[in-house]
This record gives sequence, C-alpha cells and structure tokens, in this order.
Amino acid sequence: MTALNSEDSPVYIRLRQHIAAAVLRGDFKAGDQLPSVRALAAEHGANPLTVAKAYQRFQDDGYVEVRRGVGMFVLAGAAEKLRAAERAHFVETVWPKVRAQIDLLGLDSTELLSGELA
Repeated sequence: MTALNSEDSPVYIRLRQHIAAAVLRGDFKAGDQLPSVRALAAEHGANPLTVAKAYQRFQDDGYVEVRRGVGMFVLAGAAEKLRAAERAHFVETVWPKVRAQIDLLGLDSTELLSGELA
C-alpha cells in the first residue's frame, strides 16, 4: 500500500494513487469502467506500459476486474476495501512520521487540527 500523495514515488505508483483517490471520492463507483490504458496515459503524459502496471496493481489487489475486449471495471466493495487499506497504511506508516515531525518542531496538535497556526 502507498500513501495517496507521494510526489517522489515512481510514476506507476502516482497513477495508482490518482485512481485510488478517484475511487475513494466516488468518481468511480462499483461497476464503473475505468479509463482505457491509452486514455489515462494520454491524460497524464505517461507511457501506456506504466499505466498498465498501475492497473495491474489494482487488479492484483482485488479492486477491479478486467473484461476482455471491454475494459477494466471497479468491483463491488472496492472503495471500502481500498479505504481500509489506505487507513491502515496511514496509521501504521505515515502517521508515526508525521507525529515525530510535529513533536520535533514543537507544534501544537490542537492548533494544527483547527488550522489556527500562524
């Protein structure tokens, strides 16, 4: 699992994150067809093989299914399963680093959460 906003990640992971965020926002719901490999590659200026690798990760993780000759479709329960996996990744991997940075900088978590930092 990967964080949803890693700018220094490989392109296929950033593409996967883009699609994951779209599924979590509800842009793609169960049964919806994802953009074709070529369309997504053109939209993001990526190599089609890179897009195919991102899509393969989604298929391997059980979020989408391929219908030969038709395309890739979001599976029922994919958003919930993806949200649970992303939450677990955040809590186990991302949050400890964020918390350590908060402590290191002496930031007040209440102010951070309220948006009242100057």
